[in-house]
Amino acid sequence: MKKLEGLQWRQRNISQLGCIKGGLDYLGRQISFPWLYGGTGYAFVLNIHETLDPSGPTCWDTRPVFELAPNLGYKVGGFSIEKAAAGDSFPEKQRQAWDFVRASLERGLPCYGWELHPFIPDYYVINGYTEDEEGQPAGYLYSGWMSGGPLDWRTLGDIDVQVLQVYSIELCEPAPDEKVVHDALTNVVEHSKTPSGWFSYPGYATGPAGFDLWAEALETGRAIRDGHSYNAATWLECREMAVEFLNETRQRLPGLCDEALLEAAGHYATVCEQLRATVALNPLQPETWDNETKLHSAEAAALLRQAASAERKGLASLERIAVLL
Repeated sequence: MKKLEGLQWRQRNISQLGCIKGGLDYLGRQISFPWLYGGTGYAFVLNIHETLDPSGPTCWDTRPVFELAPNLGYKVGGFSIEKAAAGDSFPEKQRQAWDFVRASLERGLPCYGWELHPFIPDYYVINGYTEDEEGQPAGYLYSGWMSGGPLDWRTLGDIDVQVLQVYSIELCEPAPDEKVVHDALTNVVEHSKTPSGWFSYPGYATGPAGFDLWAEALETGRAIRDGHSYNAATWLECREMAVEFLNETRQRLPGLCDEALLEAAGHYATVCEQLRATVALNPLQPETWDNETKLHSAEAAALLRQAASAERKGLASLERIAVLL
């Protein structure tokens, strides 16, 4: 048995960043949540399914999150594969995942993976493993919305969503703050214009167009009620981090582009205001989760269209900041 004592998930709706923050805290690298959300671009991301399915916050190509990570002072290693794509080799991939996690934990590297608990499909910190009396693989220990284990290693990737994902977190030398901000905002602006680079799944929309699709779903009554509530709470979390990231950038880079940063923070504060009002109309109630009931709300749709307008202005400000840097 091996367990990294003190390695725990940090609660976030964007659970992947909660896993990464927990890993960074364990490794002693102090990175604020706003700097983590902003430096990876997640603070400015939006991905909405046409029915407000709760998959929106995770069902996109998160490679940019990994590609931007070294700027912040850490690297993410590992792999992801769908069970259907692996076919007959899936048991072998599960064993590779086990070997990867075991070797990483033995090196003292925090790990995380997808769907360690059968009832809540999300990311979880993997903070240990167990073996049987003969030293053969047994299960993963984990921390997240639900914590515990061991989860049988042959179960990982074969529960609900059936995607096998395991990652490790390792420290590296961070880039200068100016590069962190420039690279993150450049990526955000680029992919708001050509979203196929990050978002390639049918039925989804991103950026301001995502807000428009969201409003339309509420106007037509095709929105999943609790999916809507989850998306609202999750994207509010991101936009709150966007405002704090822009403010932290102004503190770290005084005098470089103060006016543009203040302008951008103001626009994203407006997005936050609209999303908070949206959340207040239909608060998330996880204990009575219902993925079937639909919601029609012209009031929420109007708030989201206002958010879309502010988002467009915010993206224009981000583009200006990236040019100035």
